[in-house]
Amino acid sequence: MLTFAAASLVLIMIPGPDQALITRSALAGGRRAGLLTMVGGVLGLVVHVGAAVLGISAVLIASATAFTVLKVVGAVYLVWMGIATLRGARRTLREKPEESGAADDGDADGRYVRYGFLSNALNPKVALFFVTFLPQFLPPDGRVFPRAMVLSLVFAALYLLWFSLYVITVDRLGRILRRPRVRARIEQVTGLLLIGFAVRLALQSP
Repeated sequence: MLTFAAASLVLIMIPGPDQALITRSALAGGRRAGLLTMVGGVLGLVVHVGAAVLGISAVLIASATAFTVLKVVGAVYLVWMGIATLRGARRTLREKPEESGAADDGDADGRYVRYGFLSNALNPKVALFFVTFLPQFLPPDGRVFPRAMVLSLVFAALYLLWFSLYVITVDRLGRILRRPRVRARIEQVTGLLLIGFAVRLALQSP
């Protein structure tokens, strides 16, 4: 269990689409927006956990066509988010200092959750993780389902812990990070990273 937890935490901490989207949300809407995007990410993980336990992800990985379809959809989504972030950077540069960091209204909550959910749910590499990494820690005696659920809960708890601390850190530094020029540069880098992740995903072999 300790080996699984340590390996999972390292994988979670590696920069990826989740971190880019959570950073984007935290800068745009504050701590609440960042945490909601994180919750959406966990819900996306739940989809893959359930699919892996039921064997659906194994079929996805075995089928080059299914993998390619999901990969293309996920890459298009990340490109769309990257372009939206780059456009947001241009708007940020036109903001007055007192306007930067204004919180979004409650109607935006669902949008932030959707960002995180789609980022993970449409990522075949997340499915690949749960199909290839998780089984290494399952018992050979056939009691797979209970153990898989426990390990999945551990992974989700670590995900929530790490990104909660990350969002709090971004929010604490908000006064600096939300200055129009600083925030615009971060959004530009984030947008380019999202597009880069999309290209990397699109080039992933089945």
